[in-house]
Amino acid sequence: MSNDTVYIDRFLEMMAAEGGASQNTLSAYRSDLEQASSFAKGKLADSDRDALQNAASAWSDLKNNSVSRKSSSLRRFFGFLVEEGFRQDDPSDALPRPGGQRSLPRVLSHDEIARLFETIETRLASQQIKPNDARLSALIELLYGSGLRASELVSLPRKSVMVDRPFLIIRGKGGKERLVPISDRARSAVKRWSDFVDADEKYLFPSRTGHISRIRLFQIIKDLAVKSDISPAKISPHVLRHAFATHLLEGGADLRALQTLLGHSDISTTQIYTHVDSARLVELVNNRHPLSRRNLTR
Repeated sequence: MSNDTVYIDRFLEMMAAEGGASQNTLSAYRSDLEQASSFAKGKLADSDRDALQNAASAWSDLKNNSVSRKSSSLRRFFGFLVEEGFRQDDPSDALPRPGGQRSLPRVLSHDEIARLFETIETRLASQQIKPNDARLSALIELLYGSGLRASELVSLPRKSVMVDRPFLIIRGKGGKERLVPISDRARSAVKRWSDFVDADEKYLFPSRTGHISRIRLFQIIKDLAVKSDISPAKISPHVLRHAFATHLLEGGADLRALQTLLGHSDISTTQIYTHVDSARLVELVNNRHPLSRRNLTR
């Protein structure tokens, strides 16, 4: 079994669980990726920009819609590889874009985030807190408050959050480590949940076979969305991670800081996952540009 086969299977599992992709969509992704892998002699995941450009040259006789779909499949695939730490760079910007610019990722508004936490706070207000509610609080605080990847979150060691330490040490794929700040309220939520976890457990969010799966995390978040009167189609672990980055950017964080927090090796990846609305960009130009403070009407 080639590495491509493993990576493609994991990618499709992610698209089914976190993206809610239909069976037809998954079949289309698999077809596009397996064709590209065959062209790359089973080394698609290791392809560089030149290799992808060569692969795209075989699409010259296809209609724009087909080229756009294939490019989109490969971009998502390489975005997944970078996001999960399987490679350091994303060469997919070398692919053609016949359909125009890439659409912005989904993101939740501040109001929608507030509704999620209101639902959690209502559950925690009961005299006897249920274990599942304590776990839910810890999961969401870490996802939105620290921008963890789903895979990083579910596999956190039980002792990874310390009462006297305002950060996590996250070890990604390939042994790469990064420091992730953790808020006081997130530490409090984790402490509350830890009281329900046996001291001998290896993971902070254990299951019968190890730790909870990404699919289970996805289901938990979808259920929270429904109870918060938010369309479950709008939310996933990655959407909360993206909301973390976007809302920090809106609050004044710079891309380099976000790159560090998100664990991106390439700043271009950070630019894809963080965006601001056009109204804020206009406000920045009008209020922050040096010429905005000069009277040019004299």
